[in-house]
Amino acid sequence: MMSTIEKNWFRYEGSLRPAILALLYCQITYVGGAVLILSLNPVLMMIGTLAMAHGMVIAAYMIHECGHNSVFKSSRHNAWLGSALNWLTGGCYGTYDDLRANHMRHHVDHVDTVVFDYRSYLARHPMQFKIVKALEWLYIPAVELFMHAVLIFAPFILKEKADQRFRVTGIIVVRFSLLLAVFLYSPIAYICYLLAYIIFLTVLRFMDAFQHNYEFVVAADSNPDPVKHRDDRNYEQSHTFSNPISINHPWLNLLTLNFGYHNAHHAKPTVSWHELPKLHQMLYGNETIFVIPFRQQLSSFHNSRVARVIGDVSETQGNRFARRLQKGSA
Repeated sequence: MMSTIEKNWFRYEGSLRPAILALLYCQITYVGGAVLILSLNPVLMMIGTLAMAHGMVIAAYMIHECGHNSVFKSSRHNAWLGSALNWLTGGCYGTYDDLRANHMRHHVDHVDTVVFDYRSYLARHPMQFKIVKALEWLYIPAVELFMHAVLIFAPFILKEKADQRFRVTGIIVVRFSLLLAVFLYSPIAYICYLLAYIIFLTVLRFMDAFQHNYEFVVAADSNPDPVKHRDDRNYEQSHTFSNPISINHPWLNLLTLNFGYHNAHHAKPTVSWHELPKLHQMLYGNETIFVIPFRQQLSSFHNSRVARVIGDVSETQGNRFARRLQKGSA
């Protein structure tokens, strides 16, 4: 029965069990984390906060899998699952199709895209800029939270997204009602949810911070310059870096669903997450020219946590590692 389901529904042989385990894990940790938080027992609330945060992390990387159509055979089924998981990550205000389109541009045009030029905005608003820098220094991902707010209000500001207003209004009513209910039940429980969300965003930005030194562009930018590296595979691999948690203990990389094997992912983007360690070994063996040691990741992330906001992330991190690795000192 299981093999029949796998053959008929899943894209790759051997994907059924890993997919079910990952999906069950992110749902159990999210819902179970919520239950522990609502228990109002201090110890259980701390455990629940971490569990919910990690559930959102795994959900986000499963959305990434869906975006590459690497879970199911049908694009429609991948889109359905990705849209459903978006409710766990809080990204449901934007559409799955928009999210996937921006990510596909990342793979095809070899650029890092954002939906809103927050740097120019902050440069025009000095007071907000100071607040954002202070929050970032305190390890509060103010930029990501700001971009999340942009995602919520975009349909009411941008004409090209006006057709999403009714859908987003419904989502706002549902999610904000649930958040209000949690706050009324216990302000501390509400703070635990916010903390879980901050941890979730920090994990995602930590993994993203080192994987490329691509150009930084706005998704809606019509300037032809950003596509100058389109389909250039040599540029892609030479500007991509792998940041696994551990090479010697591969099981630790399951904490981020093997997302750290990023050169392997870009070499074959549709390969399932559970096959990436094997693909990395096959393509690169023990070669470490593009692999960033975890201690250096932590050090750079800490030292550049504010520079990431005021400058180009590729200048503060990606290019630094590119220069170091090219010299063979990493």
